Amino acid sequence: MENNAKEEKSYVIGLDMGGTNSVFGIVDSRGTIKSQTVISTKAYPDINDYVKAAVEALQPALDMVGGIENVRGMGIGAPNGNYYTGNIEYAANLAWPGIVPIAKLFEEALGIPCRVTNDANAAAMGEMTYGVARGMKNFIMITLGTGVGSGIVCDGKIVYGSDGFAGELGHFVVDHTPEGRQCGCGRKGCLECYTSATGVARTAREILSKRTEPSKLRDLDPEKITSYDVYCAAEEGDEIAKEIFEFTGYLLGRSCADFCTFNTPEAFVFFGGLTKAGDWIMDPIRRGYDENVLHIFRGKAKLLVSSLKGSEAAVLGASALGWE
Repeated sequence: MENNAKEEKSYVIGLDMGGTNSVFGIVDSRGTIKSQTVISTKAYPDINDYVKAAVEALQPALDMVGGIENVRGMGIGAPNGNYYTGNIEYAANLAWPGIVPIAKLFEEALGIPCRVTNDANAAAMGEMTYGVARGMKNFIMITLGTGVGSGIVCDGKIVYGSDGFAGELGHFVVDHTPEGRQCGCGRKGCLECYTSATGVARTAREILSKRTEPSKLRDLDPEKITSYDVYCAAEEGDEIAKEIFEFTGYLLGRSCADFCTFNTPEAFVFFGGLTKAGDWIMDPIRRGYDENVLHIFRGKAKLLVSSLKGSEAAVLGASALGWE
């Protein structure tokens, strides 16, 4: 009887936990977000107060689907979320230091099973469950935001490694010279320093400071240039802006040619604000990949842009854990 009751539960909760805000969604089996609510993450320096506020904020959303008794489980996508332990471990951009047993806290507060993983793995789960990677058993998700995250899927399963933190492709070093860009992780030359939205802005500042060609980007405060500014300039035919995307995309494509050697993916799926640059970023990614991939892998992997809406993808990805 208990198993049958579990099967009949029609909804899961997905939590996209960011350093500023936490977005909760009640999601059905088709990937439709039935209701959403948001609370401030940083407003609660005590984790117990955060969980209490979250449960209170969820009540109206739960009432819309008949209450918690119709919810099968909860999935959380969080910085430094560890799938094995259910903990958030030493997350730099969250208010709670050290190790936080987030899954256990929500299980006790809501009375349903809870799973946690990091945000890039959650995105890969969402893509595999609801998006362009549905039906794929081997693919690599690359998230292009403030940093570069990744979720690696092999034989239909997320790769977590021995400690839950496998798959940090954003910290693959692409520049081993002393001039490599300093990364927030403490190392130099990491991929995310060059191919994230932040990396695009850094490239723009470097080129503008070293060169004299005219550019629409020179009309902006160099310290405030964003990847969107570069996109707008490229759309208007700015040659330096187009060169920035060429450098960024080619480097990312070349790196993906290296990544494919360890799981021969059916596809690379790119997600995040930078993908909104469209062909300005995707065309050089394809060239960088095609010109550098090992011959036996040539022509096998698709290079795709996520089909999930940016505003919903993180919640859907986290919710996919709730069905496990």
